[in-house]
Amino acid sequence: MYALGIPTTRALSIVSLPSLPVARERMETACVVTRMAPSFIRIGNFEAFNGPTNMFFFGGGQQKPDYEGLRILGEWVARHVLKLPVGESASWGKELVFEVAKRNAKMVAGWQAYGFMHGVINTDNVSVLGLTIDYGASISLSLHFIMDLIAMFAGPYAFMDVFDSNHICNHTDESGRYSYKYQPNMIIYALRALLNSLAPLIGAESELQKAVEKGWAQDVPEEKLKEWTDKGLEIRDEVERIAQQTAAEEYGHLLRKRLGLRRADSTDERTLFKPLLNIMETHKLDFHSTFRTLSSFKAGWLTDSGTDNPSPDLVAFIDRLLTLTSEPERLDSEAAKREWHQWLDAYAKRIRGEHGQAAELGWNADFEKMEEERQTAVKAANPRFVLRQWVLEDVIKRVERDSDTGKRVLAKVLHMACNPFEPWGAEDEETPEEELSKEEKEERRYCGLGEKKMLGFQCSCSS
Repeated sequence: MYALGIPTTRALSIVSLPSLPVARERMETACVVTRMAPSFIRIGNFEAFNGPTNMFFFGGGQQKPDYEGLRILGEWVARHVLKLPVGESASWGKELVFEVAKRNAKMVAGWQAYGFMHGVINTDNVSVLGLTIDYGASISLSLHFIMDLIAMFAGPYAFMDVFDSNHICNHTDESGRYSYKYQPNMIIYALRALLNSLAPLIGAESELQKAVEKGWAQDVPEEKLKEWTDKGLEIRDEVERIAQQTAAEEYGHLLRKRLGLRRADSTDERTLFKPLLNIMETHKLDFHSTFRTLSSFKAGWLTDSGTDNPSPDLVAFIDRLLTLTSEPERLDSEAAKREWHQWLDAYAKRIRGEHGQAAELGWNADFEKMEEERQTAVKAANPRFVLRQWVLEDVIKRVERDSDTGKRVLAKVLHMACNPFEPWGAEDEETPEEELSKEEKEERRYCGLGEKKMLGFQCSCSS
């Protein structure tokens, strides 16, 4: 995640407890992972002081609100965690919610752009800093200490293999609440929870025109608290607008980066992003390998005349894209080729349009040079290697078979994960498969989809 540029906590250490059995879906041995972040305060911490009023099983409800605790936590987060530029006595509640909304919107945009699925986006798993935290409610457990290292990366979260907007990475999420396409919605849900918790404080600050002070809600009648709450909730639409707009802008920025486009265009979502994802989904294409392959596309293969007389290079390139399907036996080749022709034509026009804009601005813009720069930029934005679930399962099995060999394999995979944009497996060379070294063959294998039975592999919170 860090190597891909997505906001995240970092792993510091792992301690194995081999003599401590843990009952999960099977008996496992325990390990403890230590992760680092400037703060692990999350939205659920605010709910602990002023949570929802829903009732639980057997009639049990939430504890009574602790408004003073809410103020203390909020002040600390506003001034020392988020470091909001507010004066000593200035109100901070509304700005805190706005800032958390912006940060988490950028984070989830990164998830969507790079096909990451979290798996359990409840309010306890949403950081006020907009960092990816709590990679699953618990960690993968294993028989050997070296296996525990793998646990730092195992599920229920996952990276997309074949693109499926409905994919659910957590097999305990039967309703699809946290599926890939609903992740932005679940961040909005968490932001609503934050606003609900802080609403009475925000309403009080609005009335006072300054920050609330110690004892601000003491002996305040319920009617007044409700009035403040209703006032605070008036910014709900604005919070959601900020989050949705920030996410859309960041998502657009990241997809343009993945396609090597320098300037924003209001039509990109309609003419490029959605059609590209539709092609991937319809024809069961590898999400990451498709983006990576596009790094070698040349706009010069298509002219303004369109797709009537495709060049041999373009035909060969589309054939290469079609090899990325997980179901070659069911592929409608003619339809797929036609859709790729249309999309690549739109992409090429967009690229040439940027070149034309550069020339209009008086830049000494050489098209071939700009194309080389674009291809380099695309390769630097699209990982060759992604830590797929099948790779983790493969490493686990190899460690279980032979820990010494497994350690070397694990070290290699960790190195690839930390350097995902490198041309692993002699990617840029035309060396035949049989002439590759054993290590290069293994790298190339780990950059692919793996066995069909592992596609869409799901983990649980106790995997």
